[in-house]
Amino acid sequence: MSALKPLLAHVLHATSASATRPLFLALQGPQGSGKSYLSALLVEELRSHSMKVALISLDDIYLPHVGLVALAEAHPENALWRGRGQPGTHDVPMGLRVLAELQEGSAPVELPRFDKSLFGGEGDRVPAGAPGAVVAAPPMDVVLLEGWCVGFYPVTSAELDARWNGAWAEECQRLELRDAVRREDVRAVNEVLKNYIPMWELFDVFVQLQPSPPASGQSPLSVVYKWRLEQEHHMKAHNGGRGMDDAGVKAFVDRYIPGYVFFGDGPTKGFGEQKPRWLGKSLRICVDEERAVVATENF
Repeated sequence: MSALKPLLAHVLHATSASATRPLFLALQGPQGSGKSYLSALLVEELRSHSMKVALISLDDIYLPHVGLVALAEAHPENALWRGRGQPGTHDVPMGLRVLAELQEGSAPVELPRFDKSLFGGEGDRVPAGAPGAVVAAPPMDVVLLEGWCVGFYPVTSAELDARWNGAWAEECQRLELRDAVRREDVRAVNEVLKNYIPMWELFDVFVQLQPSPPASGQSPLSVVYKWRLEQEHHMKAHNGGRGMDDAGVKAFVDRYIPGYVFFGDGPTKGFGEQKPRWLGKSLRICVDEERAVVATENF
């Protein structure tokens, strides 16, 4: 079964039950899991129900290339900030501004865009007003934000240490990630994640795509490498070959794995006493290696 069916049913129920407009919907899943494709299909379906929808990818609010380079140069020893991806590489104030404008609904809003194919796959922001600009004309019925770390919350210092010695050590062994990252790098990302919480607090409903554990006993995260490589090959096949080579994709995904291990349960746990406002109105869709639905659960 396609993930679209349970996703659409959940969102239609949420919009009918919501007392506010627009409904803020978050969609999270690993790289290559089909978030962008699924989001586009969902938008089509919702529009067929006469709904006005604004779709934003978390990737669209990355820092511009010059900002990503500056971040990496300012923290040369932090492997997690050597390129886009991790919390800290996004322009959170811009994201908050765009979301606030969509929520207010008093004027058209040009949605941000990021072209991942530029600078050899490092990517860069598309200037405002450039050809192909997407302008949302409020009032909207649904605002959809999709991204790999949407809903990730920071953890306490004690929890970070516990995961470093436990879950992270286990994943390093299973995925052969020796010396991939320092504890200080994870601490730095953990600190900047606090800046993302005001964005998460805007969202009413959360949907999570989660890979199911493989029968072989491998890490569920191992499929992320396969999915992300397929995604890069597809992009390059349609843009003249611009993007990362296979080794670049491997190194790119390596930087993401700590995020799942240390912060991936944020959508259900929040941070301390700060619980996500979407709890009780959200859906987890478990998919197999071919992205077919194997289970769903509410949370």
